[in-house]
Amino acid sequence: MIAVDTNVIIRLLTRDDEQQYQKSLSVFSGQEVFIADTVILEVEWVLRFSYEFTSNEISHALRKLLGLKNIHVSNPVVSAQAIDWFEKGLDFSDALHLAQCQQFEKFYTFDKQLILKANKLTECTVMMPC
Repeated sequence: MIAVDTNVIIRLLTRDDEQQYQKSLSVFSGQEVFIADTVILEVEWVLRFSYEFTSNEISHALRKLLGLKNIHVSNPVVSAQAIDWFEKGLDFSDALHLAQCQQFEKFYTFDKQLILKANKLTECTVMMPC
């Protein structure tokens, strides 16, 4: 199994450099590939800020990429949950943070929008510190 950095995935998803796209395509063809959670987080950020992808385009790209049979992530359930909550209006990084904390009773934040949106999605209480 091999692992990839964000820029290899970005080349694959955007095809903005044909030579690097072809090399990225060969990396993802025929071998097992591990993608770290931090790389997934950075891919979303780069697609949003550098390439101006919409939320729908990002979630579609991530679902398609992570759905490949030869792709492995730390916790597929957490990654899928984060994408689902992202599609329901959470910021992707907040969704990933929260998805990784479902076994805990509370998730503290000062982000009022996160509190409003997240408490409708999870049993983990999202709240401000007292």
